[in-house]
Amino acid sequence: MDCEIQKMRETALVYLDRSGGLQKFVHDCKKYNDSKQSYAVYRFIISINPSDIAELDATLGNYILHNPIQAAQIFQSVCFVAIKTLSLIEQLQTEAQISILLKPTHLPPLPSYVLSLSAFPFNYTSQRFYVTEGIAIAMGTVTKYTQGARFLCTEETCPFSEGFRYIRLHLPGATESATVRSDFVCSLCSSPLQEDMKFRVLGDKRIVEMIDAKVLNALKGYSSDKSHFRSQAFTVFLRDELTNKMKIGNHYKIIGIPACVQNGLQAPACIEVNSVQLCKQNGPSFVGDNFKYLLSLTSSSCWKFTAILANIFASQVVPPGTYNTLKLSILLSLVQTCEKENADYLDLLIVTSDTLVIDRLLNYSICLLPRGIRHPPSSDIFPSVSKDKHGTGSATIHACSAVLAKGGICYIGDLSSHKKDKLELLQSVLESRTTTVFIPGKKYGEEADQQVTISVQTNFWSFVDVDSSSKKHILKDNFLIGQMDLSLIPPNLLDVFGLLIYNEFPSCHPSSQLVHHILKKAINPEATLYKVSQQFRTQDYEEFILFAKNLHVELSSEAENLIQGYYLASRRVRRDSIHGSTLSASALKILISLSKAHTKLSLRKKVLQEDALIAILLLESSLTLKHGKSALCLPPNPVFPFDLSDEDSLQQRDSYLMQCHHQLLKFIGAYGPGIHTNEE
Repeated sequence: MDCEIQKMRETALVYLDRSGGLQKFVHDCKKYNDSKQSYAVYRFIISINPSDIAELDATLGNYILHNPIQAAQIFQSVCFVAIKTLSLIEQLQTEAQISILLKPTHLPPLPSYVLSLSAFPFNYTSQRFYVTEGIAIAMGTVTKYTQGARFLCTEETCPFSEGFRYIRLHLPGATESATVRSDFVCSLCSSPLQEDMKFRVLGDKRIVEMIDAKVLNALKGYSSDKSHFRSQAFTVFLRDELTNKMKIGNHYKIIGIPACVQNGLQAPACIEVNSVQLCKQNGPSFVGDNFKYLLSLTSSSCWKFTAILANIFASQVVPPGTYNTLKLSILLSLVQTCEKENADYLDLLIVTSDTLVIDRLLNYSICLLPRGIRHPPSSDIFPSVSKDKHGTGSATIHACSAVLAKGGICYIGDLSSHKKDKLELLQSVLESRTTTVFIPGKKYGEEADQQVTISVQTNFWSFVDVDSSSKKHILKDNFLIGQMDLSLIPPNLLDVFGLLIYNEFPSCHPSSQLVHHILKKAINPEATLYKVSQQFRTQDYEEFILFAKNLHVELSSEAENLIQGYYLASRRVRRDSIHGSTLSASALKILISLSKAHTKLSLRKKVLQEDALIAILLLESSLTLKHGKSALCLPPNPVFPFDLSDEDSLQQRDSYLMQCHHQLLKFIGAYGPGIHTNEE
């Protein structure tokens, strides 16, 4: 066995030399040596590529993967010999003072290395490396733990009453009481050992709760996936340099060692993390053949493709040809989702009296994204704070719906069902795209209060039921033409929602086609009522949206001029004597976001004037509902003024949109002097 251990030590040295690890080790030693301070523990991190080590010595490679704690002792011996041979750290006295953390770059892509908490029995005693993925749903504040401690024999005549013979190091899964106790005895004279507090080494620790990404399917209102599975949250420990490697709501792949931590009467399984990697989901590299064929048929127009997409969208929930403006807005919001900072967002607020159908449509739509979340009324929309359940007494921040929907959609249901304080917080988040969590220091054992700012990278959907109150949201004669009574919605909140949509055009009563659809689905929920539902399945739309949302689009100068011209002209037209311009500064961002979204939905990479026109028509319709008609004077439903039943109706719509374009240019010319636009 000694010969085998010696061979593995030699292999470890060769690997460190070839991989550049030895050079990094020497550099780290120099930092310790230059400090001229004596430490109880000298900590080193060694990056390990299991494949490369297995090529050098299969035995050592197997040892690292299945006995990482014992493998760390091999590297500990190698490092101690190197330090003494090369005189790298003068203060170092014993091998026990060296702490080695092995960080594997990856694990073999085999099922036996994938951690599954649903598998029974769960082997948490193996103390070997596993890999798993999950979403961080709760994060504690950073606290301290003991990395290492020096103990001395209490018998003054004993040789071990001085020096660094007894060093306690933290091991995966060990509690604070396991690392530092008062019942240790000297192996030489059996006298009690006492800790030398001057040499205790403290490190940072953060506790994170994670869930399997599949659990998010349970937070969707509607799903075609009928599979059932059991899952639970699991606890991970991030230590030292890893404490700030995770952000709440993100999806990570981690490599670590499972352990069972005793906490009172409970002994929950946890993972001591050695490596953290952010997971980024890559969408499909192509769209379905039916979408390609449809795109080729409509290549002569910049508007026909998206019109057909909206017309046939969600035929499993509503009949084709109904709610076209709303469905187009939904598709635009779906493709305008990403996890980047300062991204373009597109929030939707729908005013309706048909809440049942709208709720079904929005539920169906959020399931097209991996991070589509329907907010449960019983929980919080934004992050909350509670006391850590692992006995540390520190604070834990919980992700809640908005953060779990990162890079997707957070559907919060009926806006009027939320209390005033929640709506004020929603308004603040929509304005800044961040939320701040206050942690009172006195309550959670800290010296000072803390404020943690969390980024909220999601689109919000909601609706308002016009029949929810005796005070109806109806068109009134004493209001401006086209304006609705939206007094139940706080005005500031109304302004920060990107798009306000009134879906009742042309009639407030459901069509016979919709009634027929609802009755058929009630009798047979699995029935396919339309041929188009077979040609363009839910899965096809999922792939299409994931492809389109990842397209990188750029704004053309023509589209930019059109957007700026409309924005400036509208600010001059939409004014009152008290508040000045009723067009907020955020309207320009909304116009750009809508334009880019329509470009993505059209599977193009450059924003054209045609995209900007659709964006302007949608926003103008929204502004009309809020403030009444302007001098632009568009019809009630400007994007879909009539039904799309055949190719002639599509061509008729194109001609109508061209007229809108010319009308827009005249509007800009009249009310936006100095703005240059290209008139065809």
